[in-house]
Amino acid sequence: MKLRDAVIPLAVFLAFLGLWEWIVAAKNIPPYVLPAPSAIFSKLIEDRALLLSSLAVTLGVTLKALAIATTCGVALALLLAQSKWLERALLPFAVILQVTPIIAIAPLLLVYLKPDSAVLVCAFLVAFFPILSNTALGLASVDHALSDLFDLYHASAWQRLVHLRLPSALPQFLTGLRIGGGLALVGAIVAELSAGASGQGEGLAYRIVEAGFRLDIARMFAALALISATGLAIYGALSALSYYLLRGWHESAVERGG
Repeated sequence: MKLRDAVIPLAVFLAFLGLWEWIVAAKNIPPYVLPAPSAIFSKLIEDRALLLSSLAVTLGVTLKALAIATTCGVALALLLAQSKWLERALLPFAVILQVTPIIAIAPLLLVYLKPDSAVLVCAFLVAFFPILSNTALGLASVDHALSDLFDLYHASAWQRLVHLRLPSALPQFLTGLRIGGGLALVGAIVAELSAGASGQGEGLAYRIVEAGFRLDIARMFAALALISATGLAIYGALSALSYYLLRGWHESAVERGG
């Protein structure tokens, strides 16, 4: 990545923060309505122990849910790729889970499960389908010329899977993984908000609810800033993983001029 690709967005972001700071000062906006970026940063430093411990909880749940969703999504995609009958039988249930709003499921899960388990299940549910659908699409998107070549050499089903279908599915799988990583965080936050509304929880979203009850708007923004930074870090890490695995052979990882 070129230096300007990082400098330009950073400059725009800093200009936005500067404008925000100026508007709050010029309009004399109270901090309980809209805190200035400097006040939010001060709150981050002041409450760093509490906020970082909550960040560890949210991040731990997100990564655990993503790992489970990846394992289950890839396993089910491989299973569906073996049989059209299985695909017709099982895929509709996965679609139902995807289209059902997680914000409607979270309160029900909190009734039947412990808060930490309910948050994990919510994060898993929203991350699972993108990984499943993208991996299944990749396994089905095999180049016909290569498939005919494997037929010509009488390759076994195992050889076709390892040397043809899995490499073909890797770009789509990594796309699903990037999407699933962000959605796992979203699912965890939604479930934590529901848990926080009922007075339970320890994650960053619970701190937002707690700060809202206390009208500590600066802490709300500080927790939100950590959530956004966490989402960017997850996406950046998964994008770097995708580039590392695809560089040198897939066109999506080839740098172009301009």
